[in-house]
Amino acid sequence: MAGGASPRGRDSAEELYAFDAAWAAARRRPLAGVDEAGRGALAGPLVAAAVILDGASIEGLDDSKRLGRPARERMLAGVLGSAEALSVAVFPAWWIDEHGIGAANREALSRAVGRLLPRAGCGLADGNLVLGPQVDCLPGADGKSAAVAAASVVAKVLRDTAMSALAAVYPGYGFERNCGYGTPEHRRALARLGPCRVHRLSYAGVGR
Repeated sequence: MAGGASPRGRDSAEELYAFDAAWAAARRRPLAGVDEAGRGALAGPLVAAAVILDGASIEGLDDSKRLGRPARERMLAGVLGSAEALSVAVFPAWWIDEHGIGAANREALSRAVGRLLPRAGCGLADGNLVLGPQVDCLPGADGKSAAVAAASVVAKVLRDTAMSALAAVYPGYGFERNCGYGTPEHRRALARLGPCRVHRLSYAGVGR
């Protein structure tokens, strides 16, 4: 599928579910999709979510990166209403600094999907990591699989909500707008204020 920003139509959304049906049929049903949000941010947690969908189509479901913030928040209600099971794993900035973002990413995805594996027959994650014998990883899976797309929505909305809450605790960085990513606004605030407790001090340009 193309990676452009144009919205998916109904037929393309149905392709996500067709992909999941074919993927699980070749393995063991049901499929748990897993994805993360926040890997490239300068501040805040890494959030991973895993979802088993009940098969009912969620209108407009797509990779969270292709959806604007209002659309993602609306989509979350559909995902929660269609989820047979859901799991979330959160790794804070201090853990990322201590162990590295690669380890945090693997652990977050593994823990989120691992909690569903007694119920799920197989797991699918976006990316190319090794997460265990029951979990396959596929680059671009968040744009191919309904379950992984749903997981991406959950992870992104939960993380955005957390960053908005952190904006009230640590004002001046614009977390409610940049969600901890390295926007010009955020970098100017870092230069002026220095890092706060939720910054990833191991990242270049953050720690002092």
